Amino acid sequence: QVNLVESGGGSVQAGGSLRLSCVASGNTIESRCMGWFRQVPGKEREAVAGLYTGGDITEYADSVKDRFIISRDNADNTVYLQMNSLKPEVTAVYYCASGALRCLADSGYTSWGHGTQVTVSS
Repeated sequence: QVNLVESGGGSVQAGGSLRLSCVASGNTIESRCMGWFRQVPGKEREAVAGLYTGGDITEYADSVKDRFIISRDNADNTVYLQMNSLKPEVTAVYYCASGALRCLADSGYTSWGHGTQVTVSS
């Protein structure tokens, strides 16, 4: 089991930036995906970005390409999500997840964090 703790959420105006962090501890496994997902109350959880640790291959949802960047720091067991040019429609709770083989498919993830709220105002 991997313990994941997210941080970095908050409130920002449209056009601003935030960087989310996800610190992983426990039985981490290489050659798996680390992913970021988001969920708005009443809607299904959706994939935002994923990083395959077996080669640092990244994938993004079409809605965030060119604005969001997922990366990791191996030394700190931390995965980041840099979010730029934020829009009100990205307001959601953002979750970090680990363990999948397909980075943008939430069904394959075995560990999830508790989430961090991101609010973008117009």
